[in-house]
Amino acid sequence: MASSLSTTLKFTLQHFSVTLPPLTSTTRRKISVRCGPRSNRGPLVKGRILSIEAIQAIQALKRAQRTDPSQIEAQVSKTLNRLIKTDLIAAYKELLRQDLCDLALKVFPTVQSECDVPDLGLYADMVLALTRTGFAEHIDELICDLEKVGTIECDDKSLVRLVRALVEGEQVESTVRVYELMKKSGWGSRFEIDEYVAKVLRRGFKRFGKEEMADEVDQQLQRSSRLV
Repeated sequence: MASSLSTTLKFTLQHFSVTLPPLTSTTRRKISVRCGPRSNRGPLVKGRILSIEAIQAIQALKRAQRTDPSQIEAQVSKTLNRLIKTDLIAAYKELLRQDLCDLALKVFPTVQSECDVPDLGLYADMVLALTRTGFAEHIDELICDLEKVGTIECDDKSLVRLVRALVEGEQVESTVRVYELMKKSGWGSRFEIDEYVAKVLRRGFKRFGKEEMADEVDQQLQRSSRLV
């Protein structure tokens, strides 16, 4: 019986064939999705998230500007004075990011009042924003206010940002004022001359046709180099 079953199985296998479909590799297509900005605004400052209080202050200022501009000063006093320094500066920078320079100018005195010495980086941010948005006529007034402070920290790394912003914005008088303020504050005597700041000033004065000032900066730089 076993022999008969084996013979039958062999016969069946010889006459039965199974065709298997060829193995194919599955090809996966990758679709790249790019997310672009929804407006021309710059990105938020990396690592900085606006607090709820800062957002509410910005919204209050924008609402006052839209409905009753005469209330902006009152809103600045009411909302911004409650913010801690980091939130106040973050709100100020967000206004600049949104190109709301008119509001930022209202906020700026409050921001600077929180600083023991003039924050040159915040001045540089304002100069760049005013130049970018076509409100450069306010820059001279801004620098005049800085001049009234009396002195600045010439070893502040933001000094070069401010000088570059003024030179690139073709702000001749403001550049001269900042240079005179630097000398009054001890640049070249109490503070060591930064070579890069000196080169930016020298190129700027040459561009503005202020050859005597360019030569003066060059002489100060050479004198400083000999002392090293």
